[in-house]
Amino acid sequence: MMKKTALVLFLCGALAAAALAAGDAGDPLASLSYLAGTFSNTVDEKIEARLDASDAALVKNTGSGGNGGDVAATWTEKRLKAGDTLLGSTGTNVLVLSGSVQATCTAGTVVDVSAGTTLPSGSTLTVGHRYMAAEDASAFFVVTGKTAVVEYQGPNAFQYSDETDYNAMASALKTLHLFQGSFTGYGQGFDLEAAPTRLQALIMFIRVLGEEQQALQWTGELPFTDLAKGSQAEKYVGYAYSRGYTNGYSATLFKPAGAVNAYQYTEFILRAMGYSSSANTNLADTLERGQACGLLTSGEAAMLQRDRFLRAELVYISYYALDTALPDGGTLGEALEAKGVFTGEEWKSARNLVSGERE
Repeated sequence: MMKKTALVLFLCGALAAAALAAGDAGDPLASLSYLAGTFSNTVDEKIEARLDASDAALVKNTGSGGNGGDVAATWTEKRLKAGDTLLGSTGTNVLVLSGSVQATCTAGTVVDVSAGTTLPSGSTLTVGHRYMAAEDASAFFVVTGKTAVVEYQGPNAFQYSDETDYNAMASALKTLHLFQGSFTGYGQGFDLEAAPTRLQALIMFIRVLGEEQQALQWTGELPFTDLAKGSQAEKYVGYAYSRGYTNGYSATLFKPAGAVNAYQYTEFILRAMGYSSSANTNLADTLERGQACGLLTSGEAAMLQRDRFLRAELVYISYYALDTALPDGGTLGEALEAKGVFTGEEWKSARNLVSGERE
């Protein structure tokens, strides 16, 4: 747990007293081994105990929370979208796990507990730092990126925006077995704030084709030397390569961790729907072709040209592709349901998770 400045100052006196008490008449100074071992452990335990007592008292004294909200007695994780706001008051703690969040104070100050400094109002929070609303503070923690994952503790209330909900789309695709979380231990593993890799884009492409089970059963040989033998990555790439879906980065490398841009991923989806093929190597007009077939709106194409391509955009394109008409009739979603990738009930549940208008 991060150390409060006041408590640390208080314990400085204890440090001096304990150091002197550690010696004897012949050697009044504490030994290095004592300071690094027994004494250090004792001080850490006392600090933790004092902080725990302080937090417990804070929760008890703040009742049902500031701003007409709640009080989180323990650290609580939440996925948020652009414009969503956490309202904090004295004792509110915030930790950004990923994404961009800005803090504005209408009264008092917010303290960067990790750095031991006061945060200027209007500043962007540093990922991994713990922040606390100080005495008599009223603060707004606003998501300024497309998505963010935060942990909070203490008094809290939330105001939600009408911005595009990439988090809901990720949940919808997960319901449809088209999107899975990574091994990241927070934010459901969605990693929407990260750039997608070539391997991740290829896996999503195979799922949108409704051919994941076939891919996982693939056996054979590959010319690429940067994929572990027998791994799932090799199976996905091997299947796609054998089907002519991908040619790799070079004759001997696939570069699974390499970056993917909006043009490349949109091209993958166009191929999955039958509007393009691996024979097309000129991606300059990919977004225009995406608009022509109804995959993208003009606003979405402009957004993909303007913004950095993240897993949030990958999810966005994939979700709305399900409603796009195929060359031979029907939609991609209907085709995947017919293949048994997901059920009609799952499709209905997924739709209920997403609201709002397209770009």
